[in-house]
Amino acid sequence: MKKTMIVTMMLCASTLQAKDYLVKLKNQKSATAQMKSAGFDDWYLVEEKDLSIKNKANIEYIQPNYKISLLHNFQSNDPVMRQMAQKALAQKTVTISDNPQIPPNTPERRIGLDPLFSKQWGMKDIGVENLSLSPRKIQHEVVVAVLDTGVDYTHPDLVSNIWRNEGETGVDSNGKNKESNGIDDDGNGYVDDVVGWDFAGNDSFPYDLTLSPMDIILKGGNPGHGTHCAGNVAARSNNATGISGVAGMLKIMPLRFLSEKGEGTTLDAVKAIRYAVDNGAKVLSNSWGSEGEDSNDAENRILRETIEYAQERGVLFIAAAGNGHQGKGYDNDTDAKPGYPASYSYETIVSVAAIDAGNELGSFSNWGKNSVDLAAPGVKVFSTVPLNKYSDVVIDLFGMKVTWDGTSMATPHVAGAAALYWSLHPEKQWYEIKEDLLKATVKVASLRGKIRSEGKLNLNNLIR
Repeated sequence: MKKTMIVTMMLCASTLQAKDYLVKLKNQKSATAQMKSAGFDDWYLVEEKDLSIKNKANIEYIQPNYKISLLHNFQSNDPVMRQMAQKALAQKTVTISDNPQIPPNTPERRIGLDPLFSKQWGMKDIGVENLSLSPRKIQHEVVVAVLDTGVDYTHPDLVSNIWRNEGETGVDSNGKNKESNGIDDDGNGYVDDVVGWDFAGNDSFPYDLTLSPMDIILKGGNPGHGTHCAGNVAARSNNATGISGVAGMLKIMPLRFLSEKGEGTTLDAVKAIRYAVDNGAKVLSNSWGSEGEDSNDAENRILRETIEYAQERGVLFIAAAGNGHQGKGYDNDTDAKPGYPASYSYETIVSVAAIDAGNELGSFSNWGKNSVDLAAPGVKVFSTVPLNKYSDVVIDLFGMKVTWDGTSMATPHVAGAAALYWSLHPEKQWYEIKEDLLKATVKVASLRGKIRSEGKLNLNNLIR
């Protein structure tokens, strides 16, 4: 008999045992050179031994650089399953190379229905099928930043929709190619960031590096989470290839702040958000979070301030509502540990719950009449995965079957819808886009009294 496990795809924050702290200063003049080299604007990463700053009165606050990791790392403790995985690894080692070359920015020329669209129950449910048959004229290009484990920017269904940094592409005044010249051509602090940035690896290749299924069973790690989310946002529509994303003609900005082991830090997450906002993304897709604030002693003020930074600059922050305790959803309004950042009070946040094909709230999905805005498909979701593949299954080995379920999967559906609608109505402000998203939902009985709109995402209503 197969053991079927539900994947609750979220990211979890916890205090680092290491000696890393983030220091916020009132005045940057008191920052040391070492702090400035490891920081951003008016706050800095320091080790415990370096906390002795001469002018202590100039410190606004200090907080831990919280560790962020995949909540479910798919590691199995079953001894039989682990033994089979070890034997499989011994027989054949699967090596996946990091940082593949970035393909040229070649316009998509193929036209035709996407052959795997029939497997995308979620896209049909929200109305993508009707829209894909009658492509609409995009009034303005809206970029969606996918802040996650990276994106397989070589995937044939994603490559033509990958954002390109115009300041790092083309040729310079001497007629030389600027893409890989080792120079920060646009002066944004990142060298050769042609398609985004890898904050976990600190390089210009935000590739979604995954581990082999056997490694994941033995050690845990990333199975291609970011690429799966990216496909839901904007896999290329009507290119006679694979699937369709919600915003299949728009651009994805890949930002990697979690490693192949599913590990990252608050500093990396915050830098990714700031990069997205400063480089033109208008919608941020955030399929990550934590159960409760990150510490009993100190809130994550830097993360809060960074989301506020996004709001002040007119950017929508789409966030996963959370996947409960031990895979069982709960009320973010009343629980002692609500899902964050989805439960922060900033108006720019659109908090997303997950529903299944039967219009039932996912058993793992958090809800909240005051804190969760709408629901979207998030159970057994079929999308792009690394190495040019597609799937709704994460692992199906040795009697262990895990499907792509979670508020992580629901979130990019909403991010794509917001971007598509905004591209048709560039005159609207972020708060108008959010309001229209909620007004366009279809009421669902299982959501009555549980989320703000009491409904699920509907693209047809939104476009009309």
